[in-house]
Amino acid sequence: MKSNYKSLLDLTGKSVIVTGGLGILGRRFCTALAEFGANVAVIDLDTEAAQEFATQLSQTYQTDCIGIGCDVSSPIAVKRMVQKVIQHFGQIDILHNNAATKTDDLEAYFMPFEQYSLDQWRRVMAVNLDGMFLVAQQVGREMVKRGVGGSMIFTASIYGLVAPDHRIYRGAFYSGHAINTPAVYSASKAALYGLTKYLSTYWAKEGIRVNMLTLGGVESGQNEMFKRQYALRTPLARMGRADEMVSALIFLASEASSYVTGQNVVIDGGLSSW
Repeated sequence: MKSNYKSLLDLTGKSVIVTGGLGILGRRFCTALAEFGANVAVIDLDTEAAQEFATQLSQTYQTDCIGIGCDVSSPIAVKRMVQKVIQHFGQIDILHNNAATKTDDLEAYFMPFEQYSLDQWRRVMAVNLDGMFLVAQQVGREMVKRGVGGSMIFTASIYGLVAPDHRIYRGAFYSGHAINTPAVYSASKAALYGLTKYLSTYWAKEGIRVNMLTLGGVESGQNEMFKRQYALRTPLARMGRADEMVSALIFLASEASSYVTGQNVVIDGGLSSW
């Protein structure tokens, strides 16, 4: 008897929302979903750029992709965004809750814990955690209403699972700024673990699967010292490449993971093993 396992990864006809769709990883996630046949709603703050990227995806992969500007920290904006997606596609099959922020003030974002401002903390949490809640709430409502299930994937970070090794940040810079992993980032990503577990049981009866994608460090403009120090902390002895984060998303979005919910798929080069 001939198997048909390959088809389980096919997303043809599926409609997907990807928040943070214009980010370094977001663009790859959107591209992969379109390549596997999905119709993708690229969601980001910049409406024009999201529309331009969506047009490129549609032309390249012959799928129906749209771009929508949305501030995921705004309940009104999120509701309008989801309504636009429903109006265009008629349905939402998959949500990749991927948006996150460093805010536009890198100096405040990378401040030491002792000097960290509550205002900056709340600005980060408004996107990294509140935004995840708001988008999941609106999309989940539509999935429940439709009654045929769906898949949600939350993007988290290895630093929501383990504490950062602060030694690797000595002499490390990103975009001209001395960097660290602030506590607000770790706290926001750790919270997603609880939200994922909760929603996976809450919506299980509706056939909605909810999983988490936990990513290790990805090369994205860090200086050589940081990359060397990160490599020494990682069993595979290097940072990850953006393209290496994609396949697990396709698995969690597709029917290949039809019996997987409430789980955390870790892609970190083994960092969390030590």
